[in-house]
Amino acid sequence: MTERFLTFEKQNDFLVCVDSDGCAMDTMDVKHQRLFGPFSADVYGIKDRETYLEDWNRINLFSSTRGVNRFKALVMALVNAQERGEDVGDITALREWAETASSLSNDAIVEILATNPSDDFEKAFDWSKRVNHAIETELVGEDRPFDGAKEGLEHITKLADVAIVSSANREAVESEWERHGLLDSVDAFYAQDRGSKAEAIADLLTKGYDEKHVLMVGDAPGDEAAADKNNVSYFPILFGQEKASWDRLVNEALPKFLNGEFTQEYQDSLKKEFHELLSKYD
Repeated sequence: MTERFLTFEKQNDFLVCVDSDGCAMDTMDVKHQRLFGPFSADVYGIKDRETYLEDWNRINLFSSTRGVNRFKALVMALVNAQERGEDVGDITALREWAETASSLSNDAIVEILATNPSDDFEKAFDWSKRVNHAIETELVGEDRPFDGAKEGLEHITKLADVAIVSSANREAVESEWERHGLLDSVDAFYAQDRGSKAEAIADLLTKGYDEKHVLMVGDAPGDEAAADKNNVSYFPILFGQEKASWDRLVNEALPKFLNGEFTQEYQDSLKKEFHELLSKYD
């Protein structure tokens, strides 16, 4: 990781945290539809692939669990597959870990395998590594920022500190943001290897920001939950409406945020729109 991210200190009174996949980067759909879902079906020997992949996309893209950590999503999809009669092996330990551990990453699985090797963790690790490799080799050139995201970040960084707060693989996020010139607008970088999004925001608050001066920008309920857990504001990037959302962030929400006008009434109205969109797919 770039050294300046590891030594980050507060520069401005305000901080804007930004998620990556599905929020700043138009990478979420293609990763799940071409890599995450199909690769998991391969590793676990899913027979009814069509039903499994439909469920995978619902969990990860078109429901209130959109944007969930990859290992949580894997367990959700496998449990549903088991209930449909698929034989995915014993995933008891993997399920317990995904539901209780604070850090869900490849590095965390490596630590588990070093002391307690098991087939369920071996398969999950194999799947995750395959996905990471394919992201770096098969999707290069297909990723891009959403319209308005690069310009939005360039504007925001003039007025506030900017932090990436993502649950995705660090190397993939860093590569994507660097290729598209987004890293120049970033001051701090938190990805999967540094814990949950809630933990990332909590750590950033220790830098000296007032809670009212921190805004989380995301596209998924997990982003909202991370903001709520830390008593900071949340702005949703609505899927299918990303360009309009970024324009609204820059022209409406950001001025309110900086001027102390990001009221509870305004926050509630944003969340209402967000949940109404998600509820169409639940």
